[in-house]
Amino acid sequence: MALRVYNTLTRQKEAFQPIEPGKIGIYACGITAYDLCHIGHARSAIVFDVINKYLQYLGFEVTFIKNFTDVDDKIIDRAHAEGCDIKGITEKYIEAHNRDMDALGVARPTIAPRATENIEGMVRLITTLFEKGLAYDADGDVYYAVEKFKGYGKLSGRNLEDMLAGARVDINEKKRNPMDFALWKASKEGEPWWDSPWGKGRPGWHIECSVMSQRYLGDTFDIHGGGEDLIFPHHENEIAQSEGATGKPLARYWLHNGFVRVNSEKMSKSLGNFSTIQDMLLDYHPEVLRLFVLQSHYRSPVDFSDESLRDARMGMDRFYATLKALKDTLARFGGTAEDGKSSLSEEDRQVLEKIMTLPEHFTEAMDDDFNTARAIGHLYDTVRILNSYMAEWQNKPAPETVYVLARSREILLRIGAVLGLFLDDPDHYFDTDRNREVCKRGLNIEEIEGLIEARRLARAQKDWKKADEIRQVLVEKKVSLKDTSDRTVWKIV
Repeated sequence: MALRVYNTLTRQKEAFQPIEPGKIGIYACGITAYDLCHIGHARSAIVFDVINKYLQYLGFEVTFIKNFTDVDDKIIDRAHAEGCDIKGITEKYIEAHNRDMDALGVARPTIAPRATENIEGMVRLITTLFEKGLAYDADGDVYYAVEKFKGYGKLSGRNLEDMLAGARVDINEKKRNPMDFALWKASKEGEPWWDSPWGKGRPGWHIECSVMSQRYLGDTFDIHGGGEDLIFPHHENEIAQSEGATGKPLARYWLHNGFVRVNSEKMSKSLGNFSTIQDMLLDYHPEVLRLFVLQSHYRSPVDFSDESLRDARMGMDRFYATLKALKDTLARFGGTAEDGKSSLSEEDRQVLEKIMTLPEHFTEAMDDDFNTARAIGHLYDTVRILNSYMAEWQNKPAPETVYVLARSREILLRIGAVLGLFLDDPDHYFDTDRNREVCKRGLNIEEIEGLIEARRLARAQKDWKKADEIRQVLVEKKVSLKDTSDRTVWKIV
């Protein structure tokens, strides 16, 4: 099945056809740099990161643009509150954003433009809108005349007459119509400003994305993306600006991810019900957060709760437990994986054939509007097959067993990389997860490992009573032990 995507503009799934064969241009709206990013930002970033990586997996050359809004009312307010200029605020939070995205395994975009780097382009576009009769000056403020653009409302499915009938009385008497929106704002005391034909001022929010997308991707590009909350008014206004100026479609496909919800409400800074990415990473491995996001379809809302994150952690633990078993089994074998290729039993062949279907099933799922939930289901199926196979053979691996396991690991890692999963070393994954829990509970790793060593010595001396007493002390600290043939493995319960 060829790739099909749900287009918000047409409200249906469509076969994906790039404008230029083999190449894809994507524009995704980025953050307004005035505060730390929360898990809602993480969802959008992870969703479009996976879309970007999957398109590259299919062989496309992707140009991925994601902007930073670095001049805005919220930024100005934060700068005033902290007693610094807006550049100090935006640099601080762009740097924090980049650290968060790097930690989450989100690839940097091809280009990450900033609004303040594109003021000249905004002035040019606004000038064109004046020439087209779509903009008007009101004492230094410039507004877009929505009634002059016939397609207004087509993305959100809203009718302009209905919007006007339901609009509150607008206290801004400069506007000709309550639905008109700002393209340029006249400067106020204490605010940053740039020169323009309409006087000193700064751009409105919506104009920046029209300018930056056109600058790097052309008048019409393949995919425009962002969160569901951007459909109206931001993306609707982008369409009005861009298409009003060029007469061409802005984007072929519009993709929007659903909200992260807390107690049935959208997570947002304005509601105060958000958890920052930095805080989340203190408690969870980055891939746990990615799995939490990806185990739901990107257009569906996801419920953020301790329970859902525990489920994601258990799922990730399960994947890494299998990867660790694969690593340890392959490490115990002295030959090369290819040694067993020619001597596979019928059982080995059947298992390998099932594993080898994973890429096909993965592609089928992802080609259906990037259905990561179904794709992850196929990963779980593969892990079940592998665990069953290893339960029988991992303690006495033969060359043919090693061949099956080596190929299986290769496939798992290749598919996982598209989702941004399985990128950690299994031992490191479990060590960091365990250490994170130790720190949360105020425990001391050296003390725990000292008790485990004392228990080992007691067992070596056949002092079973002392060994049991030490184990009980560890149990009271919520430390679980598992004795293997060569060591004792521990974790926090």
